[in-house]
Amino acid sequence: QVQVVESGGGLVQPGGSLRLSCAVSGRSMFDFYAVMWYRQAGGKQRELVASTDSVISSRDVADSVKGRFTASIENTKAFLQMSVLKPEDTAIYSCNEAKDWRDYVRRDGYWSRGTQVTVSS
Repeated sequence: QVQVVESGGGLVQPGGSLRLSCAVSGRSMFDFYAVMWYRQAGGKQRELVASTDSVISSRDVADSVKGRFTASIENTKAFLQMSVLKPEDTAIYSCNEAKDWRDYVRRDGYWSRGTQVTVSS
């Protein structure tokens, strides 16, 4: 069974940077269509903040994070690099490993359990 374990969340000051990671087991990272990163703040809808797919990144990523967040893959780990963090970036962040395009459209695939990122001075 595929498992996705996320790490790297925590407290960071405004203007700072943070790097989240998701380690996948049970399946090769090479087999995945794309990796997405989502976040959900209290009382708000879940939103896409980064993707390893260029089309998804250009079309669907939230405007509030464009140019500040970058998704990448290194071997068996997926990463989310966040910079110039703002208090409004505070949310629970999750990574999603999509097997194909349909997984992405359906928000299916394999999900991490999420990690809290808090941006505060």
